[in-house]
Amino acid sequence: MPLYHQLGKVPPKRHTVFRKPNGELYSEELVSTHGFSSTYSLVYHCHPPTLVKQIGEAYDVSPKIARSKHLKHTSLKGFAVQKKDDYLESRVPVLVNDDLHISLASPQTSMTDYFYKNSQADEIIFIHEGSGVVKTGYGQIPFAYGDYIVIPRGVIYQIHFDHADNRLFIIESFSPIRTPKRYRNEFGQLMEHAPFYERDIRRPAALETNDEIGEFKVKIKKQGLIYPYVYGSHPFDFIGWDGYHYPWAFSIHDFMPITGKLHQPPPVHQTFETDSFVVCSFCPRLYDYHPDSIPAPYSHSNVDSDEVLYYVDGDFMSRKSVERGQITLHPGGIPHGPHPGTVEKSIGQKQTEELAVMIDPFRPLKLTEEALAIEDPDYYKSWLSE
Repeated sequence: MPLYHQLGKVPPKRHTVFRKPNGELYSEELVSTHGFSSTYSLVYHCHPPTLVKQIGEAYDVSPKIARSKHLKHTSLKGFAVQKKDDYLESRVPVLVNDDLHISLASPQTSMTDYFYKNSQADEIIFIHEGSGVVKTGYGQIPFAYGDYIVIPRGVIYQIHFDHADNRLFIIESFSPIRTPKRYRNEFGQLMEHAPFYERDIRRPAALETNDEIGEFKVKIKKQGLIYPYVYGSHPFDFIGWDGYHYPWAFSIHDFMPITGKLHQPPPVHQTFETDSFVVCSFCPRLYDYHPDSIPAPYSHSNVDSDEVLYYVDGDFMSRKSVERGQITLHPGGIPHGPHPGTVEKSIGQKQTEELAVMIDPFRPLKLTEEALAIEDPDYYKSWLSE
């Protein structure tokens, strides 16, 4: 995030003596990205973050590809993904390439006996159903329906849910996740034309210092493997920190849609960007106000990227028979567009209550074995009749 943040106690100057009440030194850690060339934070631990007591046998969680090349409009029934107790075991990758992994999850219990760190990717966890709190050394972030939780790679976290009914849509990005550059001025501040504002960004709060020695399980993901580590000190032993590298949250309900006299293209809905894909938020909004406008989108051939839509709630005016949790994949190279009858039906409509998340990757996506298990095999024929 291009926002400086500080929690807890930090010394007046970095890389200087900073002692505990008993005279011992706190342990300073630099958490940096792109070597020393991009965002970073300075963290002050009660104990060195290097106290490794044991490393267990790594196990493979890389996606199992079932369809690496394809040219077919595809629909997945996301809510058909099996519920599981454990958070990590519940994560089911469905669409992947070398730039991102898209997963569905329906965990039923909180993370209480281990911590998790994704060391290979930044994560966006979209909360479709459920509420709770993400706990990290940087502080806590409460979450609820509609929240995007952005967790940069390298952040150790736990998720505590309020109840067992949880539905998550998860994006892992192998390049940094950021707000769109065109929304920001030369100082990184969001500009007036941006559809959200800094005060919409929820940063960590309620820092709790866990000054504990013992055995703490941390599952670390790297290159498609999970490495079970046991550390000798609590991962959340931060006495304080400051910087620009930390987890944060933004609610899709705080996205203020940009509308126009005629149909606006998807870039006006953009929420996040990376080097290899963009994420957009389709939110309730007024339709176009030209007297002859057609609110439904035109047919579209995107020759450079696939299009993924995750349907959250409401009626999507260009589609028929949309289910909550449904995912559609429209591959680049062939046209997609509104279903029969929806164009005529949209004329004269004043507003939409649709809520959806869109991802446009710049390289083709592959389908996993788990995706084929929840695929609607006849979706590509859904444009044939009224």
